[in-house]
Amino acid sequence: MTLAVLALVAAVVLGRTFIMPVFLAFLLALTFSPIRRFLQRRRVPPPVSALLFVSALAVGFSALALVLSGPIQQYVADRETIAADVERKLRGVSEVIQKVAEASDEVQEVAEGGQSGAETAAPSDEAPQEVVVQGPSVLSQTLTTAPSVMGQIIFTLVLFFFLTASGDMFYEKLVQTAPTFKDKKRAIQISYDIERKLSRYFLTITAINAGLGVSVGLALWGLGMPNPLLFGVLAFALNYIPFLGAIAGVLLAFFIAVISFDTVSSALIVAGVYLGLTTIEGQFITPYAVGRSLKLNPVLVFLAVAFWGWAWSVIGMFIAVPALIVLRVFSDKIPALKGVGIFLSGSETAHEQRVPKEERDAEQAET
Repeated sequence: MTLAVLALVAAVVLGRTFIMPVFLAFLLALTFSPIRRFLQRRRVPPPVSALLFVSALAVGFSALALVLSGPIQQYVADRETIAADVERKLRGVSEVIQKVAEASDEVQEVAEGGQSGAETAAPSDEAPQEVVVQGPSVLSQTLTTAPSVMGQIIFTLVLFFFLTASGDMFYEKLVQTAPTFKDKKRAIQISYDIERKLSRYFLTITAINAGLGVSVGLALWGLGMPNPLLFGVLAFALNYIPFLGAIAGVLLAFFIAVISFDTVSSALIVAGVYLGLTTIEGQFITPYAVGRSLKLNPVLVFLAVAFWGWAWSVIGMFIAVPALIVLRVFSDKIPALKGVGIFLSGSETAHEQRVPKEERDAEQAET
């Protein structure tokens, strides 16, 4: 069993160039299936729906890249000046930290009986030589990785188009391959449950992230931050990553505020406002909007974000929660995975545990 898990992890990591776009395409197809089926009932053919979905995603990604490209290119071009400015303004803080470290070293030397002070290194006649290795520039790295990234994006959208344009053919093949009627019914229930929960999750989270992006953009604009639109878009995109997305947004806002304002205290106010908005969203709005049926164990969510981020970089962090949702649906429907479902679910009271079961029974009845 352990060897099988290790082999699966190795396959996911080593084959990410192919597996990642395939996984994303199936994830998008499952998410948009309820919308495609809704349009199909209104006589919109699946190929037309697929073309609309792909066009909307392409336009959305292009607009996002257009908004982010200008300010990011400017910050990258001025990175040396920005680093020097940040170092100069944070020098007072670093000096305090250095003094504390020196005092700690002195205390340690006294505790060791002054042995470290008795031993002195022999003076060297030659001045130390410093070797600086020039790494590849940001522009060269971007030009090197851009064709691969664009190829994966195009492959994902093309596969997503064919999966959506085929309508319910995937479900028909799934029913045909199931050996018994019970297995056929379970396969359809799992598929439809994944569709519902993924669509509910993405639609809800997208609406919440849009509100957070607008709030962050307006708040930082009111504080006098440059490029508030950039931070609004970043808050929208980064909030799809649990925990780490909010931390990254706060740190980015802090460092840009350090070079934009005269005092570090002003930068701390900007970071505090950003953190406050994300905290309100994460602790109150999202738990209420997402609901009990999608509640997940926060520890496993953090581990999933860390694992998928290690395996598939930033894209892996985005798909960590949807992957857990899919796994929880399987664990709810397959008795052998009941233990996995218990670990995946969040902390619930007895009353809260009854409600999701009633919801699942109602969904099964509808199916």
